[in-house]
Amino acid sequence: MTASDLNLIKMSTDHYWIKRDSVVDKIIFKGRTFYNKFEKVNAILSQAVINQHIKGEITVAHSLINKHGKVENIVIDYNGNDPERFYHKTQLLLREEGFINFTAYKTRTEGHLHVYIHKGHTTLQEAIQLGKMISMKLAAKQPKQWRMFPNADMPDDYNILTLPMEVYSKERGASWSKHM
Repeated sequence: MTASDLNLIKMSTDHYWIKRDSVVDKIIFKGRTFYNKFEKVNAILSQAVINQHIKGEITVAHSLINKHGKVENIVIDYNGNDPERFYHKTQLLLREEGFINFTAYKTRTEGHLHVYIHKGHTTLQEAIQLGKMISMKLAAKQPKQWRMFPNADMPDDYNILTLPMEVYSKERGASWSKHM
């Protein structure tokens, strides 16, 4: 994983989250209790921290929602057992819906993918609605084995994702897209 591969994500680097061995805090949100093992670090997410994550020394996550309440990426967190089939169907759907910039990354867990749809400066509410629409259309084609981020059913401190380990596939524009 290179720095340019991670730059595709356009993640907020003014802070990051580090996973601890025990529960850091308890969050009550919409009648549910969340136990957070990620601790927020109010420091710049540097290349040195990213390298520690890639080596497996620590687990680092980044926020999907920036300090202005905007979202740069809508993310599909696939946790199934057939990533090739999932990605094939997902890329076809995303192209059909006019999303021409997206990247799939492998995570530490074998067979799991994070598909970052590079939407750019989107309000949180719009990102949640687009995520629901994409999820609903994907669910019509295959069994649901993913979660969408950002998610309105979780507190902002849970709208985080661990940094990816390597690029699975990139899609950068296409002349045949219907929304160009």
